[in-house]
Amino acid sequence: MQVSPGEMVPIVVPIFGMLTGIAITGMVVLGPVGRAVGRVLMRVFGADKEQLPAGEVARLQSLVEDQADRLEAQQRQIAELAERQDFTERLLGQVRGQGRLPGAGDAAG
Repeated sequence: MQVSPGEMVPIVVPIFGMLTGIAITGMVVLGPVGRAVGRVLMRVFGADKEQLPAGEVARLQSLVEDQADRLEAQQRQIAELAERQDFTERLLGQVRGQGRLPGAGDAAG
């Protein structure tokens, strides 16, 4: 059985189209465009988390510890200032209370 060239066209054209599509898709996916699209997708979905070098992690940990120490020192200072303020308010309250005692205004009049 012999097939004429006119009968082969309906078979060859779709096969050629599929092969061309596969080749173009492969070039896009494996080429620089595909890699760029992959990087964007990894960033969007959070899979592109880069690991910090060990030295950088240690430096950041020491910075966090230093900030925690500074925060504790500031909290102690604030507590000390609050105690001083309470003491000053009590002292002023006593002085004001003594000024209102009976007889304190009589000496002036």
